[in-house]
Amino acid sequence: MMRMALTQRELRRGDALRTSLMPAFASRAFFLVFLALSATPLAAQTPDTTDPKAVRSGTYALDAGHTRVVWSLSHRGFSTYSGLLPAASGMLVLDPAKPEASRVEVTLNSADVATADPRFDPRLKGPDYFNAAAFPTLTFASSAVKVEGSRAQVTGTLTFLGQSRPVTLDVTFHKAGINPTDKLYHVGFDATGTLTRSDFGLKTGLPGIGDAVKLQIEAEFTQKE
Repeated sequence: MMRMALTQRELRRGDALRTSLMPAFASRAFFLVFLALSATPLAAQTPDTTDPKAVRSGTYALDAGHTRVVWSLSHRGFSTYSGLLPAASGMLVLDPAKPEASRVEVTLNSADVATADPRFDPRLKGPDYFNAAAFPTLTFASSAVKVEGSRAQVTGTLTFLGQSRPVTLDVTFHKAGINPTDKLYHVGFDATGTLTRSDFGLKTGLPGIGDAVKLQIEAEFTQKE
């Protein structure tokens, strides 16, 4: 009986000890969870967003691998002829609190222009069209941004064949967030616009080959560290 009583007392002491230690264990567990969360990189804690007001402010570099300009124009009324011009480099400054202060600059290499007909591409890069030897780059620099929701009108100066002319692009914001591949913060847009090629001195083939050139742009930028 004495041994049973002692055992019961020991059990009661054990229960009391466990009860007294539970707050300490709980506090320590909470502290460890807090440390783990604090150690999580900020990037991993930033949710994706389709709200342009929730995008991180700062300076972004153009992601050339995911940015391109598709241009198209009438081919003597028979069809629409199109080509591709990848973007080479660029930067974007975003200020969601004051979006009209945002700005973008992009450079494209004339020698990168391409079509579905590789036999025509050398002539396209030659003096009759893009004249890549004399004018190796095209540049666009914004001068005004007008925002309405997830859309914006971006007006800037396009320099092509040594001529600088104003061009307005209708821009749509897609998404911002962490790209799981490179772990960097990305923003993505598309844009459309139209330019008149003769304004830049490119008159080859007129009037049979269209003067109005439509632009379809897909662009991604990554935030600089």
